Amino acid sequence: MTWVLSFSHLGRLYSPLPGSTMSTEIAEKVSNGASQINEIQQSLVSQPSLSSIACPRNWFQPEKLHPKVHMGRKNRNGSASEDVNEPRPDDGPVSELVYWRDPKKSGIVFGAVLVVLLSLTFLSLISVVAYTSLAVLSGTLAFRVYKSVLQAVQKTQDGHPFKEYLEVELTVPSEKTQEVSAAVVSYLNNTAVKLRSLFLVEDIVESAKFAAFLYFLTYIGAWFNGLTLVILGLIALFALPKVYETNKTIIDQYLDLIAAKISEINAKVTAAVPFLKKEKAHISLHIKMERFGHQLEDFFDWNKKIRRQRKCPLHQPLVIRTGENKSASAESLRDYYFALAHTVKDHLTSRWIRTQQYWYEKDPKRVYYLSLEYYMGRSLQNTMCNIGIQSACDEAMYQLGLDIEELEEMEEDAGLGNGGLGRLAACFLDSMATLGLAAYGYGIRYEYGIFAQRIRNGEQQEEPDDWLRFGSPWEKARPEYMIPIHFYGHVDDTPQGKKWNNTQIVLAMPYDNPIPGYGNNVVNNLRLWSAKSPIQFNLRFFNDGDYIQAVLDRNLAENISRVLYPNDNFFEGKELRLKQEYFMVSATLSDIIRRYKSSKFGSRKVTRSNMELFPEKVAIQLNDTHPSLAIPELMRLLIDAEGLSYEDAWDITVKTCAYTNHTVLPEALERWPCAMLEYILPRHLQIIYEINQRHLDAILKKYPGDLERMRRMSLIEEDGEKRVNMAYLSIVGSHAVNGVAAIHSEILKIDIFKDFYEMMPEKFQNKTNGITPRRWLLLCNPSLADVIAEKIGEEWIVHLDQLAQLKKYANDPSFMRNVQTVKQENKMKLAAYLQAEYGVNINPASMFDVQVKRIHEYKRQLLNALHIITLYNRIKKNPKAEFVPRTVMVGGKAAPGYHTAKKIIKLICAVANVVNNDPIVGDKLKVIYLENYRVTLAEKVIPAADLSQQISTAGTEASGTGNMKFMLNGALTIGTLDGANIEMAEEMGRENIFIFGMEVDDVEELKRKGYDALTYYNRNKELKLCIDQIQSGYYTPNQPNEFQDLVDILLKYDRFFTLADYDAYIECQDKVNETYLVS
Repeated sequence: MTWVLSFSHLGRLYSPLPGSTMSTEIAEKVSNGASQINEIQQSLVSQPSLSSIACPRNWFQPEKLHPKVHMGRKNRNGSASEDVNEPRPDDGPVSELVYWRDPKKSGIVFGAVLVVLLSLTFLSLISVVAYTSLAVLSGTLAFRVYKSVLQAVQKTQDGHPFKEYLEVELTVPSEKTQEVSAAVVSYLNNTAVKLRSLFLVEDIVESAKFAAFLYFLTYIGAWFNGLTLVILGLIALFALPKVYETNKTIIDQYLDLIAAKISEINAKVTAAVPFLKKEKAHISLHIKMERFGHQLEDFFDWNKKIRRQRKCPLHQPLVIRTGENKSASAESLRDYYFALAHTVKDHLTSRWIRTQQYWYEKDPKRVYYLSLEYYMGRSLQNTMCNIGIQSACDEAMYQLGLDIEELEEMEEDAGLGNGGLGRLAACFLDSMATLGLAAYGYGIRYEYGIFAQRIRNGEQQEEPDDWLRFGSPWEKARPEYMIPIHFYGHVDDTPQGKKWNNTQIVLAMPYDNPIPGYGNNVVNNLRLWSAKSPIQFNLRFFNDGDYIQAVLDRNLAENISRVLYPNDNFFEGKELRLKQEYFMVSATLSDIIRRYKSSKFGSRKVTRSNMELFPEKVAIQLNDTHPSLAIPELMRLLIDAEGLSYEDAWDITVKTCAYTNHTVLPEALERWPCAMLEYILPRHLQIIYEINQRHLDAILKKYPGDLERMRRMSLIEEDGEKRVNMAYLSIVGSHAVNGVAAIHSEILKIDIFKDFYEMMPEKFQNKTNGITPRRWLLLCNPSLADVIAEKIGEEWIVHLDQLAQLKKYANDPSFMRNVQTVKQENKMKLAAYLQAEYGVNINPASMFDVQVKRIHEYKRQLLNALHIITLYNRIKKNPKAEFVPRTVMVGGKAAPGYHTAKKIIKLICAVANVVNNDPIVGDKLKVIYLENYRVTLAEKVIPAADLSQQISTAGTEASGTGNMKFMLNGALTIGTLDGANIEMAEEMGRENIFIFGMEVDDVEELKRKGYDALTYYNRNKELKLCIDQIQSGYYTPNQPNEFQDLVDILLKYDRFFTLADYDAYIECQDKVNETYLVS
């Protein structure tokens, strides 16, 4: 019944297109048909029809006989699945048995059941039960005696041999009993209704078919007794599904021929015998459906016309329909990409709708993830992988003479994030969908994502990332859920309370993007808001300046969602940024409250108005401080719109919100000027002042007379310009606060938020960041995924801890050889890509040494540069010495206004230019700066890496996720004990990771003593030579003073102690060389 559910919201999902020729009459037919289908949907979906039961193919595919088996299903065999009811052999334990996934287990079950049935043919039921039970009891009794004697002889106290099984809980869950009982009752009721219809001849044709079926059974009964039929049925159950799976194509062809012939005969008989025709007057459910058949056919005819009229239709077939002015030979790869993307999206749509319907039916607690950044990357391959149709799509493209990889390259990266924070949000969405959680992502639909980086003459230049210029096939605009967002104005006191008046309004238009879970048919939703102006143009002003100004004002309003701010580690107090943050949280909270109040899918009718239950049904996670305005905004909605008291509103807000901190750098913490907030969001500043006052009262109550603590913990900072500390607001307004790595969470408690931890320790916890193994292994490194699956199966795709099983193969020569072969193949692919993109000839046998992340002083790309220069100097000094060949790749973007980061990029490019063109160096060392590093490029680089550099100063990196991606793909890590490196080292063992340098305590001690970089500079000759070369213009002879600023930072102003770790870093890199030689 999938199509009934899919079309139950026909009018919304398939709205008339601009410029289409669909008539109003057809639109009304479709709308009326959809609404009446809805009325009978529940009764239809609960009962399989006689035709569905009688269809032979459905007995090969038992899932089709029950409409609810699609939920929670997994598919990892890569087979195509056109709708949510498509059968999948690995649905559950029964399917695993009948499809012989584990031949040993299936054989035991089949044999045991067959023996019991054969016994029943010779003995009575009581005898069979008695003999079987006696055999089992004899075995257990003998084993019990044997173990007792053995323990007495060996003088051991192992206890009862069956103790483990005696303690197993055998209670049948009441929920399961109720579920099974409900299913049995449902089928009994449906069977009774159907039999009544057949015996009382409601439909002559159906009753005639039933009579023929009963007559056929009389012959079956004459040939076989009941038990023989059961035995034959058992054999068929264990034989037919496997036979069908093996010969599906051929069997389907024959079944289709048989079905066609039966239909032909049935049509002839019906035409020849007039009284067999169905009566027009009867009102069965099937007749109700028939009444709208022609209306649905009209819709399909209309849809076909629309496909021919539009270049990018809603549902575009694989073979492109060309317009009059475009021949098939001129179709571009982008046309084929959009065709494939729309086809894949078709496979998502029914799952998408069904998932949202399911959440409304079950009404679980929903998770809302609020983030201003989502670094999604490409969606096509990830979607095909997660819904299990990648192999089918690959084969289809091959048959069309297309290379699916070329089509995948046509997709634009959805770069709606700066780096780790945005990529983490994307991984969270994938994982929550795979876990089957009722989760929603909310953010902004930036027209321009993170800028495209171009390296010209060694310098970074930024170009706009117009990722929507060709449109996105994945998003669905939802104008029916447009929300007005208010700015500016003033607050008035009224008898009814505070009123925010004379505001300027910007409309928030939602765009929904599907987030498919892996192999479970769950498709969650990412809703991105786009700013739209409410201003309507008046054409009588066409010749006036007012018209032009109106156009300009409209553009100003829509600028809110125009571009992503490119700084991820610097706070810029820009008015546009504040507007973006409030725009997102205001629209999101209004949408969340609307959904909370509604109980039916697609309905706006308010059915739940008690806001006290809000925290029981809503969980809001704030991804860093960017969405922290959600706290005063939720307070405003609860107090001003819902009429709650401050105390009740505050209790709901705190129970609902939780806050994730992502940084310990002071310059990255948001502090909004009070004057700006008062101008743009006057009501919210009032609420923040009230929150702060009550917060200070609580501090004074707990710490009487401690005014200094009150000053430190105040949400309002008054040193200079009055500002609101958004991190403090997030802590006070949330019930949970977490860091993103164990060390980061500890730093928050003992340093950054020490006072808050002392006052409210119960709020603080740790949630170490993670990555999705679907994209970062299964998708980007399929060869390695296959090698792993051959040894331990595919359960690791959704349970990553299963990879621990690989430890026993560490000394397996065959397995290790396969892993090394995969790594070498990946390196050869990347070498060919780099040759084509950068013109540098790479030695695939060299060590691929990679550092890719945002360019920042604390990430210490400068330390990596010093190592490159050190290697270069060693090669120049003794060219005939034995060196481990190494290809060093550095990638990442610098914030446009971050001068030092841009200089670091230029230095690395200058060093690369000298090293790569020195004939003495040759293949011993190559340096490449990876231009425009992004998710898609990461998917090429990470599988080929041998060494991952994670060398930030201890105590500065919150977590890092790139380190995990490299490790998952077989690269070793060189790094400091910072961020998630610490937990990785604990998990893998210090012998499997290269750790160097100062720890957090050492850094704090160095700060206390005072850091003198010149001491390290003068002490180490290699280090001194490196810095002298940079300072003298060795790498930029035409601009000898180009890097004086970097030298000054290293020797005078370095907050991240680069030179203090140089010796340990170089020594550790030498160990890396030794390890690479023997591996």
